[in-house]
This record gives sequence, structure tokens and C-alpha cells, in this order.
Amino acid sequence: MKKIVFSFIVCFLSSQLYIAQIKVSEAKEPIEDTEVKLNWMPSYKEALKTSKKEKKPVLIYFTGSDWCAPCKTLDEKLFHTSKFKALADKGLILLEVDIPRRVDIISADKMRDNKSIQKKYNVTSFPTLMIVNHRGKKLAEKKGYILVEYYYPFLQSEIDAY
Repeated sequence: MKKIVFSFIVCFLSSQLYIAQIKVSEAKEPIEDTEVKLNWMPSYKEALKTSKKEKKPVLIYFTGSDWCAPCKTLDEKLFHTSKFKALADKGLILLEVDIPRRVDIISADKMRDNKSIQKKYNVTSFPTLMIVNHRGKKLAEKKGYILVEYYYPFLQSEIDAY
């Protein structure tokens, strides 16, 4: 009798564990679209030039693409969404300033340029989102990772104020 009760309890607990795993996997937030292509400017100078021409502020994204976990999360949950793409296409010029630890990720010239921009704006924490005008004057910034939904009002208010 004890063996039957024990077997029943083991089967019951196993089935509950299996059902719980299914529910957790279904509850995970789906990644929207990792194939969203953003129009990142190739250089700081080009970003400022385009900003002046199109009368849009520049969003500079300071990242450590190969070592910064919050940067990777921000990439996935903010930049690779159609909602962000729509906002950026309408009102922002985008510039990514990557400071990777691996030297083979970007060219030496690009690394030198990125370090120069990092030094110019005294950026010491990653990720940092910075809004600048067409002259390179800092208008606003957000440091560190926060909930993705908090970035949209910040970005929209800067676009509206520009």
C-alpha cells in the first residue's frame, strides 16, 4: 500500500512540475522582431550634418556591445522593436558609439573615433542614451538601464522640444 501511495505522489508531483514548466514557457514575453533595421549613421560628423539638414536631434547610444549585459538587453527590448523604429524614423538621427573590449569587433579607426566621442561627453557608464543638437550640444541623457517603456516618453519629449 505504501508503494502505491508513494508512486501516486511521485506521478502527481511530476505532472504538476511539467505543467508549471509549460505555463512558464508560455508566459515568457516574446521578442518582437530581431530583424528591425535601424538607420545608424556611420560617423559623428555625418550624424550632425544629417541632423542639421533634417532638423532632428541626434540620439547617441553609448554601448559596450560585447561585455555590457544591460546594453544587450536594451538592444533587444528597445532598439529591435518596430515601435522604436517608427519613433526614430520620424524624429531622430541615430549614432551608435560602441566601446567593445574585443578589438576585432570594430576597426581601430572607429574605436579611436568612438573613444574620442566618449571622452568629449565624459561618458563613464553604459548604456548611456544622449540627445544632442546639430552642433553637438548635449540636450539630455539617460544613464544605465531602466524599464523600456520609460524611454519612449523621454525620447518623445526631446523630439517635441527640438
